[in-house]
Amino acid sequence: MSVTIEVDGRRLTVSHPEKVYFGERGETKLDLIHYYQAVAGPLLGTLGGRPLLLERHPDGAGGKSWFQKRVPSSAPPWLSTTTVATPNGTTSEALVAADLAHVLWAVNLGCLGFHVWPFHAAAPELTDELRIDLDPSPGVTFGQVREAARHTRELLGELGIEAWLKTTGSRGLHIYVTLEPRWNGYRVRDAAVALARELERRHPSLITAQWWKEERGARVFVDYNQNAPHKTVFGAWCVRPRRGAQVSTPIAWEDLDTVEPDELTIATVPALLVRCGDPWARRRPQSIEPLLEKSRQDRENGLMDAPWPPVYPKMPDEPPRVAPSRAKKNS
Repeated sequence: MSVTIEVDGRRLTVSHPEKVYFGERGETKLDLIHYYQAVAGPLLGTLGGRPLLLERHPDGAGGKSWFQKRVPSSAPPWLSTTTVATPNGTTSEALVAADLAHVLWAVNLGCLGFHVWPFHAAAPELTDELRIDLDPSPGVTFGQVREAARHTRELLGELGIEAWLKTTGSRGLHIYVTLEPRWNGYRVRDAAVALARELERRHPSLITAQWWKEERGARVFVDYNQNAPHKTVFGAWCVRPRRGAQVSTPIAWEDLDTVEPDELTIATVPALLVRCGDPWARRRPQSIEPLLEKSRQDRENGLMDAPWPPVYPKMPDEPPRVAPSRAKKNS
Protein backbone atom coordinates (compact mmCIF):
# COMPACT_ATOMS: atom_id res chain seq x y z
CA MET A 1 0.00 0.00 0.00
CA SER A 2 1.19 3.54 -0.71
CA VAL A 3 -0.14 7.08 -0.94
CA THR A 4 1.10 10.04 -2.95
CA ILE A 5 1.31 13.51 -1.42
CA GLU A 6 2.04 16.90 -2.97
CA VAL A 7 4.74 18.86 -1.19
CA ASP A 8 6.85 21.78 -2.39
CA GLY A 9 5.71 21.19 -5.96
CA ARG A 10 6.76 17.56 -5.92
CA ARG A 11 4.83 14.30 -5.82
CA LEU A 12 6.19 12.13 -3.03
CA THR A 13 5.16 8.49 -2.74
CA VAL A 14 4.81 7.28 0.84
CA SER A 15 5.15 3.52 1.16
CA HIS A 16 3.30 1.66 3.91
CA PRO A 17 1.71 4.78 5.42
CA GLU A 18 -0.19 2.57 7.86
CA LYS A 19 3.00 1.22 9.48
CA VAL A 20 2.95 1.95 13.21
CA TYR A 21 6.03 3.93 14.20
CA PHE A 22 5.11 4.83 17.80
CA GLY A 23 3.53 2.11 19.90
CA GLU A 24 2.21 4.09 22.86
CA ARG A 25 -0.76 5.56 20.96
CA GLY A 26 -0.33 3.74 17.66
CA GLU A 27 0.79 6.67 15.49
CA THR A 28 1.83 5.70 11.98
CA LYS A 29 4.27 6.83 9.34
CA LEU A 30 1.52 8.96 7.82
CA ASP A 31 0.80 10.54 11.22
CA LEU A 32 4.46 11.51 11.42
CA ILE A 33 4.30 13.07 7.97
CA HIS A 34 1.20 15.03 8.97
CA TYR A 35 3.03 16.24 12.08
CA TYR A 36 5.95 17.61 10.05
CA GLN A 37 3.53 19.27 7.65
CA ALA A 38 1.86 20.97 10.64
CA VAL A 39 5.14 22.40 12.00
CA ALA A 40 6.85 23.00 8.64
CA GLY A 41 7.34 26.75 9.11
CA PRO A 42 9.27 26.76 12.39
CA LEU A 43 10.92 23.44 11.55
CA LEU A 44 12.51 24.86 8.40
CA GLY A 45 13.29 28.06 10.28
CA THR A 46 15.79 26.04 12.33
CA LEU A 47 16.78 23.18 9.98
CA GLY A 48 16.47 24.88 6.63
CA GLY A 49 19.64 24.76 4.54
CA ARG A 50 21.53 22.61 7.06
CA PRO A 51 22.96 19.11 6.59
CA LEU A 52 21.16 16.34 8.45
CA LEU A 53 22.35 13.09 9.99
CA LEU A 54 19.52 10.57 9.70
CA GLU A 55 18.58 8.21 12.53
CA ARG A 56 16.72 5.43 10.76
CA HIS A 57 14.23 3.12 12.47
CA PRO A 58 12.48 1.32 9.59
CA ASP A 59 10.42 -0.82 12.00
CA GLY A 60 9.46 2.11 14.23
CA ALA A 61 10.60 3.26 17.66
CA GLY A 62 12.15 0.41 19.60
CA GLY A 63 13.14 -1.57 16.51
CA LYS A 64 16.48 -1.94 14.78
CA SER A 65 18.17 1.36 13.99
CA TRP A 66 21.28 2.96 12.59
CA PHE A 67 22.72 6.39 11.82
CA GLN A 68 23.13 7.34 8.19
CA LYS A 69 25.19 10.23 6.84
CA ARG A 70 25.32 9.18 3.21
CA VAL A 71 22.36 9.70 0.95
CA PRO A 72 21.81 6.41 -0.94
CA SER A 73 22.57 6.22 -4.65
CA SER A 74 18.89 5.48 -5.29
CA ALA A 75 17.89 8.97 -4.10
CA PRO A 76 15.84 11.07 -6.53
CA PRO A 77 17.85 13.54 -8.66
CA TRP A 78 16.12 16.58 -7.14
CA LEU A 79 17.49 15.83 -3.67
CA SER A 80 20.01 18.39 -2.35
CA THR A 81 23.14 17.09 -0.65
CA THR A 82 26.39 18.52 0.64
CA THR A 83 29.78 17.12 1.59
CA VAL A 84 30.36 16.68 5.32
CA ALA A 85 33.39 15.28 7.12
CA THR A 86 34.09 13.23 10.22
CA PRO A 87 36.86 14.21 12.68
CA ASN A 88 39.25 11.82 10.90
CA GLY A 89 38.55 13.42 7.53
CA THR A 90 36.19 10.84 6.02
CA THR A 91 33.67 12.58 3.80
CA SER A 92 30.14 11.73 2.72
CA GLU A 93 27.23 13.33 0.90
CA ALA A 94 24.62 14.26 3.51
CA LEU A 95 21.02 15.29 3.04
CA VAL A 96 20.34 19.05 3.16
CA ALA A 97 17.04 20.25 4.61
CA ALA A 98 16.34 22.31 1.51
CA ASP A 99 12.56 22.19 1.99
CA LEU A 100 9.85 20.04 3.55
CA ALA A 101 9.98 17.55 0.67
CA HIS A 102 13.53 16.65 1.69
CA VAL A 103 12.45 16.03 5.29
CA LEU A 104 9.48 13.90 4.26
CA TRP A 105 11.61 11.92 1.82
CA ALA A 106 13.74 10.88 4.80
CA VAL A 107 10.69 10.09 6.94
CA ASN A 108 9.52 7.71 4.22
CA LEU A 109 12.83 5.84 4.65
CA GLY A 110 12.05 5.37 8.33
CA CYS A 111 13.98 8.37 9.69
CA LEU A 112 12.77 8.94 13.26
CA GLY A 113 15.44 11.40 14.25
CA PHE A 114 17.17 14.33 12.55
CA HIS A 115 20.56 15.34 13.97
CA VAL A 116 21.55 18.75 12.63
CA TRP A 117 24.94 20.24 11.77
CA PRO A 118 25.60 23.70 13.29
CA PHE A 119 26.26 25.36 9.94
CA HIS A 120 24.49 25.96 6.66
CA ALA A 121 25.50 23.91 3.64
CA ALA A 122 26.30 27.12 1.78
CA ALA A 123 28.93 28.15 4.38
CA PRO A 124 30.31 25.06 6.14
CA GLU A 125 33.34 26.93 7.46
CA LEU A 126 31.13 29.15 9.67
CA THR A 127 29.39 27.71 12.72
CA ASP A 128 26.30 29.82 13.36
CA GLU A 129 24.81 28.19 16.45
CA LEU A 130 26.11 27.73 19.98
CA ARG A 131 24.31 24.69 21.44
CA ILE A 132 24.33 24.23 25.19
CA ASP A 133 23.38 20.70 26.20
CA LEU A 134 22.31 20.37 29.84
CA ASP A 135 22.75 16.66 30.44
CA PRO A 136 21.48 15.20 33.73
CA SER A 137 23.84 12.73 35.38
CA PRO A 138 22.31 9.70 37.12
CA GLY A 139 20.32 10.81 40.15
CA VAL A 140 19.65 14.31 38.80
CA THR A 141 16.00 15.37 38.64
CA PHE A 142 14.39 17.42 35.91
CA GLY A 143 13.87 20.13 38.52
CA GLN A 144 17.65 20.41 38.83
CA VAL A 145 17.96 20.65 35.05
CA ARG A 146 15.41 23.48 35.12
CA GLU A 147 17.50 25.27 37.75
CA ALA A 148 20.67 24.83 35.68
CA ALA A 149 18.86 26.30 32.67
CA ARG A 150 17.88 29.38 34.66
CA HIS A 151 21.47 29.88 35.79
CA THR A 152 22.69 29.48 32.21
CA ARG A 153 20.27 32.11 30.97
CA GLU A 154 21.28 34.43 33.80
CA LEU A 155 25.00 34.16 32.97
CA LEU A 156 24.44 34.64 29.26
CA GLY A 157 22.23 37.64 30.01
CA GLU A 158 25.03 39.23 32.04
CA LEU A 159 27.19 38.93 28.93
CA GLY A 160 24.56 40.49 26.70
CA ILE A 161 23.68 37.22 24.99
CA GLU A 162 20.07 36.17 24.45
CA ALA A 163 19.38 32.45 24.75
CA TRP A 164 16.60 30.24 23.42
CA LEU A 165 15.30 27.10 25.09
CA LYS A 166 14.02 23.72 23.93
CA THR A 167 13.35 20.32 25.41
CA THR A 168 15.51 17.51 24.11
CA GLY A 169 12.65 15.05 23.76
CA SER A 170 14.30 13.09 26.55
CA ARG A 171 15.64 14.01 30.03
CA GLY A 172 17.63 17.19 29.41
CA LEU A 173 17.30 20.68 28.00
CA HIS A 174 19.03 22.47 25.12
CA ILE A 175 19.82 26.18 25.08
CA TYR A 176 20.70 27.74 21.72
CA VAL A 177 22.37 30.99 20.75
CA THR A 178 22.18 32.11 17.12
CA LEU A 179 25.58 33.44 16.05
CA GLU A 180 26.92 36.01 13.68
CA PRO A 181 28.75 34.21 10.84
CA ARG A 182 32.23 34.95 12.16
CA TRP A 183 33.63 31.86 13.92
CA ASN A 184 34.58 28.31 13.07
CA GLY A 185 33.65 25.29 15.17
CA TYR A 186 36.86 25.39 17.22
CA ARG A 187 36.19 28.91 18.45
CA VAL A 188 32.55 28.12 19.19
CA ARG A 189 33.67 25.14 21.25
CA ASP A 190 36.09 27.45 23.12
CA ALA A 191 33.10 29.61 24.01
CA ALA A 192 31.13 26.57 25.18
CA VAL A 193 34.02 25.40 27.39
CA ALA A 194 34.30 28.85 28.95
CA LEU A 195 30.57 28.93 29.64
CA ALA A 196 30.59 25.47 31.21
CA ARG A 197 33.55 26.31 33.45
CA GLU A 198 32.04 29.60 34.62
CA LEU A 199 28.74 27.90 35.42
CA GLU A 200 30.58 25.27 37.46
CA ARG A 201 32.50 27.95 39.36
CA ARG A 202 29.29 29.74 40.25
CA HIS A 203 27.15 26.68 41.02
CA PRO A 204 29.54 23.83 41.90
CA SER A 205 26.97 21.70 43.74
CA LEU A 206 24.52 21.76 40.81
CA ILE A 207 26.53 22.12 37.58
CA THR A 208 29.68 20.43 36.30
CA ALA A 209 31.99 20.94 33.35
CA GLN A 210 33.89 17.70 34.03
CA TRP A 211 34.24 15.50 30.96
CA TRP A 212 34.96 12.28 32.84
CA LYS A 213 31.80 10.73 34.25
CA GLU A 214 33.56 9.62 37.43
CA GLU A 215 34.10 13.31 38.32
CA ARG A 216 30.57 14.58 37.64
CA GLY A 217 28.65 13.24 40.62
CA ALA A 218 24.91 13.91 40.78
CA ARG A 219 25.15 17.18 38.86
CA VAL A 220 23.99 18.62 35.56
CA PHE A 221 26.76 18.27 32.98
CA VAL A 222 27.19 21.13 30.50
CA ASP A 223 28.31 19.07 27.51
CA TYR A 224 30.59 21.58 25.79
CA ASN A 225 31.75 18.93 23.31
CA GLN A 226 28.38 19.06 21.57
CA ASN A 227 30.00 22.12 19.96
CA ALA A 228 33.07 20.30 18.69
CA PRO A 229 33.51 20.61 14.92
CA HIS A 230 31.53 18.01 12.95
CA LYS A 231 29.17 17.32 15.89
CA THR A 232 25.43 17.23 15.35
CA VAL A 233 22.61 17.85 17.84
CA PHE A 234 19.04 16.58 17.76
CA GLY A 235 16.94 19.09 15.86
CA ALA A 236 14.28 21.48 17.14
CA TRP A 237 10.71 20.36 16.33
CA CYS A 238 12.04 16.88 15.51
CA VAL A 239 10.45 13.71 16.82
CA ARG A 240 12.45 11.32 18.97
CA PRO A 241 12.42 7.57 18.28
CA ARG A 242 10.49 6.89 21.49
CA ARG A 243 7.26 4.95 21.82
CA GLY A 244 5.49 8.11 22.96
CA ALA A 245 6.65 10.16 19.93
CA GLN A 246 8.14 12.92 22.09
CA VAL A 247 9.24 16.09 20.31
CA SER A 248 12.32 18.21 20.95
CA THR A 249 10.20 21.31 21.40
CA PRO A 250 11.19 25.00 21.56
CA ILE A 251 9.51 26.61 24.56
CA ALA A 252 9.31 30.09 26.02
CA TRP A 253 11.36 30.79 29.12
CA GLU A 254 8.22 31.60 31.09
CA ASP A 255 7.07 28.01 30.49
CA LEU A 256 10.19 26.44 31.96
CA ASP A 257 8.75 25.97 35.45
CA THR A 258 5.70 24.06 34.24
CA VAL A 259 6.85 22.17 31.15
CA GLU A 260 6.60 18.38 31.24
CA PRO A 261 8.75 17.17 28.33
CA ASP A 262 7.08 13.78 28.01
CA GLU A 263 3.77 15.53 27.28
CA LEU A 264 5.21 17.27 24.21
CA THR A 265 4.45 14.77 21.44
CA ILE A 266 3.26 14.70 17.85
CA ALA A 267 -0.25 14.54 19.31
CA THR A 268 0.08 17.79 21.31
CA VAL A 269 2.77 20.02 19.77
CA PRO A 270 0.88 21.16 16.61
CA ALA A 271 -2.01 22.53 18.70
CA LEU A 272 0.48 24.17 21.06
CA LEU A 273 2.14 25.88 18.08
CA VAL A 274 -1.22 27.18 16.84
CA ARG A 275 -2.13 28.46 20.30
CA CYS A 276 1.18 30.00 21.35
CA GLY A 277 3.16 30.58 18.15
CA ASP A 278 6.83 29.86 17.55
CA PRO A 279 8.87 30.72 20.69
CA TRP A 280 12.01 31.02 18.55
CA ALA A 281 10.56 33.34 15.93
CA ARG A 282 12.58 36.38 17.08
CA ARG A 283 16.03 34.80 17.18
CA ARG A 284 18.81 37.08 15.94
CA PRO A 285 22.53 36.60 15.25
CA GLN A 286 24.76 37.52 18.19
CA SER A 287 28.41 37.71 19.23
CA ILE A 288 30.21 35.21 21.44
CA GLU A 289 33.14 37.57 22.06
CA PRO A 290 32.24 37.89 25.79
CA LEU A 291 32.59 34.12 26.14
CA LEU A 292 35.78 34.04 24.11
CA GLU A 293 37.20 36.69 26.45
CA LYS A 294 36.43 34.38 29.38
CA SER A 295 38.19 31.59 27.46
CA ARG A 296 41.28 33.79 27.08
CA GLN A 297 41.19 34.59 30.80
CA ASP A 298 41.01 30.90 31.68
CA ARG A 299 44.07 30.16 29.55
CA GLU A 300 45.98 33.11 31.05
CA ASN A 301 45.14 31.72 34.49
CA GLY A 302 46.76 28.41 33.60
CA LEU A 303 43.79 26.29 32.58
CA MET A 304 44.43 23.88 29.73
CA ASP A 305 41.91 23.05 27.05
CA ALA A 306 39.11 20.72 28.17
CA PRO A 307 39.21 17.07 27.04
CA TRP A 308 37.92 16.22 23.56
CA PRO A 309 35.90 13.13 22.58
CA PRO A 310 38.04 10.07 21.75
CA VAL A 311 37.22 10.15 18.02
CA TYR A 312 39.07 13.47 17.62
CA PRO A 313 42.81 13.84 17.08
CA LYS A 314 44.82 14.93 20.10
CA MET A 315 44.57 18.68 20.33
CA PRO A 316 47.22 21.27 21.34
CA ASP A 317 47.06 22.18 25.04
CA GLU A 318 44.67 19.29 25.73
CA PRO A 319 45.23 17.41 29.03
CA PRO A 320 46.02 13.68 28.92
CA ARG A 321 43.07 11.87 27.42
CA VAL A 322 42.69 9.33 30.21
CA ALA A 323 40.22 9.08 33.09
CA PRO A 324 41.69 10.42 36.37
CA SER A 325 41.27 7.08 38.15
CA ARG A 326 43.28 5.29 35.46
CA ALA A 327 45.92 8.01 35.47
CA LYS A 328 46.43 7.47 39.21
CA LYS A 329 46.82 3.71 38.73
CA ASN A 330 49.44 4.25 36.04
CA SER A 331 51.40 6.87 37.99
